Amino acid sequence: MAAYLFRRLLMTVPVWFAILTLVFLMRPLVPGDPVKVMLFGRVTSPEVVANMRHQLGLDDSLWVQYLHYVRGVLHGDLGTSVTTRQPVLDEIKDRYPATLKLAFGSLVVSTLVGLIAGILAAVYKNSLIDTASMLFAMAGLSMPAFWFGLLMIYFFAVKLSWFSVIPDESLKSLILPAVTLGLITSSAVARLVRSAMLEVLGQDFIRTARAKGLRERSVLIQHALRNAMIPIVTILGLQLGYQLSGAFIIEAVFAWHGIGELGVKAFAKRDFPLIQGIVLVVATTYVLVNLAVDLLYRLLDPRVKLS
Repeated sequence: MAAYLFRRLLMTVPVWFAILTLVFLMRPLVPGDPVKVMLFGRVTSPEVVANMRHQLGLDDSLWVQYLHYVRGVLHGDLGTSVTTRQPVLDEIKDRYPATLKLAFGSLVVSTLVGLIAGILAAVYKNSLIDTASMLFAMAGLSMPAFWFGLLMIYFFAVKLSWFSVIPDESLKSLILPAVTLGLITSSAVARLVRSAMLEVLGQDFIRTARAKGLRERSVLIQHALRNAMIPIVTILGLQLGYQLSGAFIIEAVFAWHGIGELGVKAFAKRDFPLIQGIVLVVATTYVLVNLAVDLLYRLLDPRVKLS
């Protein structure tokens, strides 16, 4: 297990450096002068433009800029925000816990709802329950997140007054955005759980378990669901990464003070160093989540060969 973990970490290094390179290229590949783009709409003198260019290191060659950027990231320096004049890493550290809280809260919702809907749809195949579950999944896949978020605010915060429109750090304020994002992402989980369960339920060992007189709940949970967990864990890992990035829209709708809201403001103000830092942190989280999913395969199914 330790050897496999070491190899997976070594494989992660070039992937992460490829991400780092792409994030760095976000700024030089912007059409036009990046400094003028960031200062668009502001009255500035040539001296101010030249000073900002020097501060951002844009007066060096592209290769030198890249080396400085990589060295800074490896030392925990993601640059300085153009708008707030604060270190980008400090800005992200202040907001990232709120985003993680929202992402994991929505993951719990999507996992519970997706598993229940998918299992029911598989057990009662071609029934009204199956049709209703798949209609729910189709609605979740096709529904825009911002629109569904506004509906949730209108009904549960404005009409019913169950939740406050203005969020705070309490658990109650987390419920509405987490449920909104979780219900949207649970649709993909439900569809995959249904297909995985149908495949497993048709195999011989399930018929053998039923012939031995095991209770149907034991057959579904201990035998069918456990053997269907590999693709389910994969989609849940991808969903967590999506929820970290998809939380940008939900955070903007619910005014949740995470890096999603910070990213929206950074895009509006053309704060390239802050945008690069947020993208790099979210992408790094994706890589770590995929690594964790690979390690979970062995725990869920010992038949999986880690070599």
